[in-house]
Amino acid sequence: MAKSPTKTPTTEELLKRLEMLEKQNAELEAKLKEKNELEAKLKWLEEQLRLLQHKRFGASSEKTLPGQLELFNEVEKESNPELPEPVLESITYQRRRKKRGHREAMLENLPVETIEYRLPTEEQVCSCCGGALHEMSTDIRQELVYIPAELKVKKHVQYVYSCRHCEHEEIHTPIKTAPMAKPAIPGSLASPSILSHIMTQKYVDGLPLYRQEKQFNRMGINLSRQTFANWMIIGADRWLSALYNRMHSLLLKLDLLMADETTLQVLHEPGRPATSKSYLWLYRTGKGGPSIILYDYQETRAGENPKNFLDGFKGYLQVDGYAGYHKVPNVTLVGCWAHARRMFTDALKSMPANSTKPVSATEGLNFCNQLFAIERKLKELDPKDRYDERLKQSKPVLDAYLSWLKIQEQNVLPKSALGKAIAYCLNQWDKLVAFLEDGRLEIDNNRSERSIKPVIIGRKNWLFANTPQGARASAIIYSIVETAKANGLNPYYYLRYLFEQLPNIDLTDEKALDQLLPWSSSMPVNCIIFNKLSK
Repeated sequence: MAKSPTKTPTTEELLKRLEMLEKQNAELEAKLKEKNELEAKLKWLEEQLRLLQHKRFGASSEKTLPGQLELFNEVEKESNPELPEPVLESITYQRRRKKRGHREAMLENLPVETIEYRLPTEEQVCSCCGGALHEMSTDIRQELVYIPAELKVKKHVQYVYSCRHCEHEEIHTPIKTAPMAKPAIPGSLASPSILSHIMTQKYVDGLPLYRQEKQFNRMGINLSRQTFANWMIIGADRWLSALYNRMHSLLLKLDLLMADETTLQVLHEPGRPATSKSYLWLYRTGKGGPSIILYDYQETRAGENPKNFLDGFKGYLQVDGYAGYHKVPNVTLVGCWAHARRMFTDALKSMPANSTKPVSATEGLNFCNQLFAIERKLKELDPKDRYDERLKQSKPVLDAYLSWLKIQEQNVLPKSALGKAIAYCLNQWDKLVAFLEDGRLEIDNNRSERSIKPVIIGRKNWLFANTPQGARASAIIYSIVETAKANGLNPYYYLRYLFEQLPNIDLTDEKALDQLLPWSSSMPVNCIIFNKLSK
């Protein structure tokens, strides 16, 4: 039986079939794209989960142990064919010796009370022959004794004098008054020592005012935390602000500064809910010369804030990657390699625990570690030599790093932790390499981060500021105590000295204020921290 001939499809049928196939293909492509997006999102979420778990439960240090990232090229890296084999006798072990004299050096500036234990005269007889005993030697035991704080009343009695003869014979009687130092807060119980103690407890030791209130209550003095808060505001606004403004004017005359910012909650800001985030901005000097550390309270993180605070400043400004600093005119922004390194560290932390293959994040972190290793070697050089050595040693590493970044950018997911690390470095590259321009510049902004840390630690204890006025006072007090610490001063004794001197000088006299700056040569010895003094 003959087969029926195959029917040839018409053009219209072919077009319909083609249209149907294109539709199916588009649907499959859409599903594939959706699947890829879901897989990428799942991978990103897994990375974030691992990173959060590491931040919560893992070690917080970002230090890389020597050789930790060289597991895959250790043999090639460490081999040296020219190195002779050691003989058995040449292998020795050195034991680290204990430093002696540390305890004596620590105690040498403390007052000493000596208690002697002697035998009564009638017992100084030899039990063998009955002869007289003599002092052969002594055994000495040292103890640290804690002396609890105590309060006392200091009564200032100012005598007024007049003339008896004029009282009886003349119409006007001249009166003379004995000179007396002005108080920090007129009509108040607050002495310079109490003001400095409360400020040090809160702004150096992070002890909230309500806990200090309880301490004073246990000592029999019922002073409220509201009273303490008023004293802090008056002390900052009336006296410390003059020194703060003077340091601000000196800061703007420099050509190298560093900046950072952190959040601060202020409950009663006009027109804003209590949960709003405010900011405490930090501006400080770099390495070399007297340290100046200033904080500035502002309601927002807007770039106008550093622009206004640094009005008149020209030079290098070292910051993190926040774009708000771009509004500051006449400055060269210098980036932070610690931030770049941290992003590669986070990328490694976000990897699965069973991952054993060498990854790009390791290579990126290695580049950063090379730069930091070079900086450690150049640490003691003067700025000119450091500048020259950076061009010889750091610039080739940076050139190789930039090439590596451009290649890797094409091979990673942009939203992954590694992709973000690479994008950060490329976007910030001009700022990251700016430290090559001047030997005084640092490779990172860690100096600013260390200066902002006391605020973060204190904030965990006292949580928030009540009013904008209180926040501004806190910014001023933090500026004074942190600048004092950075210049080797004891914050308590320095604040006490300021509250004794500031009410009795002309606050518009810059020369008089300069004598009270933390690095002044006229600073009393008791303001200087003992371990700084003994070096």
